[in-house]
Amino acid sequence: MDIAVIGLPQSGKTTVFNALTAGNSTSTGGGGAGPVQIGVVKVIDPRLAVLDGMYNPKKIIHPEIKYWDLPPIDRESASANQVLSGRQRNILQAANALLLVVRAFEDPALLHPLDTVDPARDVKLLLDELSLADLEALEKAEARLTDGLKKAKPAERPAMIPLLDTVQKVKTSLEAGIPVKSQPLTPSETTALVDFQLLTAKPVMVSFNAGESEEPPTLLSLGVSADIAGGLGEVGLCAKLEEDLALMDPDEAVEFREAMGLDEPAVERVKQVCYDTVGLVSFLTVGEDECRAWPVPAGIVAQMAAGTIHTDFTRGFIRAEVIAYDDLIRCGSLAQGRKEGVLRSEGKTYEVKDGDVINFLINT
Repeated sequence: MDIAVIGLPQSGKTTVFNALTAGNSTSTGGGGAGPVQIGVVKVIDPRLAVLDGMYNPKKIIHPEIKYWDLPPIDRESASANQVLSGRQRNILQAANALLLVVRAFEDPALLHPLDTVDPARDVKLLLDELSLADLEALEKAEARLTDGLKKAKPAERPAMIPLLDTVQKVKTSLEAGIPVKSQPLTPSETTALVDFQLLTAKPVMVSFNAGESEEPPTLLSLGVSADIAGGLGEVGLCAKLEEDLALMDPDEAVEFREAMGLDEPAVERVKQVCYDTVGLVSFLTVGEDECRAWPVPAGIVAQMAAGTIHTDFTRGFIRAEVIAYDDLIRCGSLAQGRKEGVLRSEGKTYEVKDGDVINFLINT
């Protein structure tokens, strides 16, 4: 899962990125927009530690999240409150989800680009920027499709008209303030929009970056309307503190957290909010070679879940042998689970649940 981290200048965007990645990142080209910092982090699934003790596999493989820290805006060509350049929007289109960093701390040494710290205003500004990017993309698509329809042969027009209708429908709703992910679209309309990679169709999380002694705000406490807050994930943290802890020796970081009475690292909460907002669950596979957690969209059916292991598994799917994680731990083995009737065979339309331990039978 690739998540792009964005925010206004002086929001602590890069500090959040450094905390999430423990300072481990690499640079890659930004398509002329400057380098993009990329950090890959593991999402530790504690169930794998238990399965490791049962199977003693050669490898334990946890899911990963890849975070992107976009390059800064070219201030010479940007307005005071601009969040993204056109080239940065192109980069965002390839991300699976977006993490918006919103400043909630006061620091006279770091001037806010809009002069005052106002998290509610900044949330709306960031979301409006995403909508603006989508409107520009849809306006260009509408013009291109309209021109193409005029030039098309009569036999070609019936296939072009539905796409133009969809673009115009979505654009009208977006102009009314409804992000794409909140619009009631048919499956065929959703499919038609895939190639546009619209930003408001992506899952969005808000990370409120507060001061060390401050309680992070929430969308509710800020009075953000339900129309705006609907569907947004949210999490609060002190990015500077989390960055310092992330860069410490792990044992020292644990001692420091205990001394300060801190709970689990906030970066772990960020990961969980990302999973929940994107709508992911994990099924598990076990064996002597490896035990692994596979993140998949909630509601995915077994045949499609098999394809996450290898694309050929979708075509060759026969059935899935499934046992719930808790049942496997209670039984102690798949063989005992079979005896007790909790290891069962499921067909291609079975809806995979979080924690299902699955062995796929495939026709090769």
